[in-house]
Amino acid sequence: MSAKKLVALYDEEERRVEKEKPYKSYREVQSLAVKTIARKIDWSHPDPDILSEALPRWKPFPDTNPSLERLAKSYTLGILSNVDNDLLAATLTHFTVPFEIIITAEQVRSYKPRPAHFRAARRVIGTNQWLHVAGSLYHDIEPATKLAISTIWVNRNKQKPVPSALRRTAKKVRNLTELANRLQG
Repeated sequence: MSAKKLVALYDEEERRVEKEKPYKSYREVQSLAVKTIARKIDWSHPDPDILSEALPRWKPFPDTNPSLERLAKSYTLGILSNVDNDLLAATLTHFTVPFEIIITAEQVRSYKPRPAHFRAARRVIGTNQWLHVAGSLYHDIEPATKLAISTIWVNRNKQKPVPSALRRTAKKVRNLTELANRLQG
């Protein structure tokens, strides 16, 4: 099975598990998704914790920190994350700027695309202007747009958006360098 197909299978399974009630930690979501995929592809010795153990070591894209440093001079930065607090805390060590707004799935006991993250962020942001920048149409751009939040889609993989997303999400960039250039004129 190709890596692309495996990632697509994982995405599908993760979405299914995230929709289940009651709320499960992201570690549990990942573990259940890995176990299900292992059964589907006849992988006999999966480590169900492989992703949650690796996630804190994932580094940002090379353009991320320089671009966020530029943006932090003019904007308040925040993260709306579908992970547990401890996983995000470990991930944040790879960033060179602080994030003033942090909303996690663990805090809101829900997963995007459900609106809990966005509602929690709106309570923090208040009536101030908000631009939601994200790489996932499904988890971020579509739900934010439905809530009348301005969005920019970071399309690093040159994905073809679904027609409804394309109509509502006219703004897109290829990476965060392009975003910083656009926002800083």
